[in-house]
Amino acid sequence: MDNILISSAQLIVPGHPQNGNIVDILIEAGNISLIAPRIKPTNKQIHVIDGKGRIVSAGFFDLHANFGEPGLETKEDIITGTAAAAAGGYTGVAVYPNTNPPIHSRSEVALVVNSAKGNIVDVYPVGTISKRREGKELAELYDMQLAGAIAFSDGDHAVQQASLMGRALLYAKGFEGLVISFPEDESVAGGHQMNEGQMSTYLGMKGKPNLAESLMVSRDLFLAEYNDARIHFTSISTAESVDLIKKAKAKGLNVTCDVAAHNLVYTDEEVIGFDSNFKVNPPLRTKKDIKALLKGLKEGTIDAVVSQHTPHEVEYKNVEFHIAKEGILGLQTTLPFLIEAGFNADDIVRYLVVQPRQVVGKEIPTFEVGSEANLVLFDMNEKWMLNTNTNKSKSENSPVFGQELRGKVKVVVNHGQLVEIK
Repeated sequence: MDNILISSAQLIVPGHPQNGNIVDILIEAGNISLIAPRIKPTNKQIHVIDGKGRIVSAGFFDLHANFGEPGLETKEDIITGTAAAAAGGYTGVAVYPNTNPPIHSRSEVALVVNSAKGNIVDVYPVGTISKRREGKELAELYDMQLAGAIAFSDGDHAVQQASLMGRALLYAKGFEGLVISFPEDESVAGGHQMNEGQMSTYLGMKGKPNLAESLMVSRDLFLAEYNDARIHFTSISTAESVDLIKKAKAKGLNVTCDVAAHNLVYTDEEVIGFDSNFKVNPPLRTKKDIKALLKGLKEGTIDAVVSQHTPHEVEYKNVEFHIAKEGILGLQTTLPFLIEAGFNADDIVRYLVVQPRQVVGKEIPTFEVGSEANLVLFDMNEKWMLNTNTNKSKSENSPVFGQELRGKVKVVVNHGQLVEIK
């Protein structure tokens, strides 16, 4: 990588003495060598990047993304997944075990870790809670953590047995492991197509009630309290979940949670056109739920925003709504969705940079002289279009494919590598 000078960008790094200031940043041999109001290039070998009107911060970190490797590489492999991540501003991604085979032993964890070595984006596998994600027998959690697993979840298979979830929480507590709950009671949610409410009734489709989520949130909060253990909830989507977690935090429970970016901007009214790209899990909810989610973020109940990036081949999406697979692309659209939801640059850094890393105990990249450069440069106002030219994923299942978006990542730097997004 050439020596780089990012000029006239607004630095947003909470706690940094230059936080909020317009600065120049000089990067030499992959490390930050100088931060100052004005840096004059000393030679022609420096690659100058115009940061005027743009934000520079530490790279984004995603707590919930799905790649297909191992076994489902036709959806997404590590190379294309990390390319999409970099284009979305991410320098770190936690990948879920929704693979075939699942990431349920040391072998799969090691495969993901080794396959991602040398990449500009750090890839952290999330191991399963149960063997084969079947919800019957506890997987070798500690063994997977030693191999590089960052946390444990059964992905989009919620753990239905309370006893198994309780054992996982207690066991992980012994080595400071993090158990992630995808809150869904299948006995209540089974057979759903969308959110249960006026719109599902109008469309004549089976609906998943908010109760399916809040029941599981409530159960797992009780289990975490009983075992005095830490727990993280991913992709919460209802007002009831926000309220339950808010009360649990006030009570002193060691609980964190995140929300998918698309659940902050879209409601179940989008389903009226039967576009399968709006079929996600948890489903798009109501305006009341979105209001509660946004308030939960601003009040600190919700800790992070995730992409919930879930690529699918065209044959799984270009079908009737009721048989289409759930999930959409998210890595390249999380920033535009947060801007659409009304968040400013400080909020975006909080929910995509700082707090996601705090949840999993990763150090927040510093902007000290001599430290390795791990950063993103993004524009809050630049408009662009997600299409076949700009999309870095193998898949195209996004409801905003072919639409103009506001908020664009321009540059990502990490591990001595540079990606400029045109």
